[in-house]
Amino acid sequence: MTKLTPSAAAQRLREQAAQRILLTDGAFGTMIQSYRLTEEDYRGGLHLEMDQKGNNDLLAISRPHVIAEITEAYLEAGSDIVSTNTFNANTISQADYGAEHLVRDMNLAAAQIARDAARAAEARDGRPRFVAGAIGPTNKTLSLSPDVNDPGYRAIGFDELKDVYRGQVDALLDGGADFILIETVFDTLNAKAGIMAALEAGEARGQEVPLMLSFTVTDMSGRNLSGHSIEAFWASVRHARPLTIGLNCSFGAPQLRPHVVSIAGIADTLVMVYPNAGLPNDLGQYDEQPETTGGFIREWADAGLINIVGGCCGTTPGHIAAMRHAITGQAPRALAKPARHTVLAGLEPMVLA
Repeated sequence: MTKLTPSAAAQRLREQAAQRILLTDGAFGTMIQSYRLTEEDYRGGLHLEMDQKGNNDLLAISRPHVIAEITEAYLEAGSDIVSTNTFNANTISQADYGAEHLVRDMNLAAAQIARDAARAAEARDGRPRFVAGAIGPTNKTLSLSPDVNDPGYRAIGFDELKDVYRGQVDALLDGGADFILIETVFDTLNAKAGIMAALEAGEARGQEVPLMLSFTVTDMSGRNLSGHSIEAFWASVRHARPLTIGLNCSFGAPQLRPHVVSIAGIADTLVMVYPNAGLPNDLGQYDEQPETTGGFIREWADAGLINIVGGCCGTTPGHIAAMRHAITGQAPRALAKPARHTVLAGLEPMVLA
């Protein structure tokens, strides 16, 4: 295996995280909705045959000022890490909009917007800022059949999905992302395809590509859609030596807390968690106020559970500012030092003592 150049950004992040709890950003979708954009706004001057309303990733090209303003608002609220608005900027998801040919441009533009905003914020006060290139799960799953009458059928294969992710990884890195964030992991095998894509990209560049991995709980039992517990997920992905491991989306902070406790107790790396602002109401709106979310996060910090925290669906710069207030002066979580055993994973981890 090629000896890779270590990531200077990863080392800087670890140094900062050793001193204090860090903040990532909040939701992009929630903020984009507040702009009340029309289909013409989404489309811009692009010649696309299908309706583009709701194609948030396209805005990095068609309305870059919107994405820049949102990113800058999160930095102003206190974010140390900003993510790229690229959750669905892959050829699988963009097929729904007939915009597959714009995927590389979307990722490049989104990464450059985040990089420019982070650089400007750091220049103002000298505090390091970082960019996480965000990769969502796509609307395909490697572990489950979409056809109840054919359990063995798969809509996509591992190598095909890995190649989809590889195109996104390369564009995000070319655009200036420091890390690759594989988030909202509902299928562990999908995440492993993303991990392989990032590892291959690193090999091709001769440069370590730091990974941030974020699991999402799909029911109150604490499992993702492919049936894995957070402990089994960690056993499945620890080999990639991620910079961060944790959870996002799912439910509100109180419902996530038991699973945060679980990963905080076993992970020998940084734990990053960014929950929703509670659960949506009957109209799909999030009612949880920033001070409420901030109170939950303060309790996590008091318990020594987190290294990095932020928000997912329903959160705004106001929520991030409340979190900043909640964690100020709080000590970061100490990395776990688990006993050295062979750990295998099915739906639950199996420890060979």
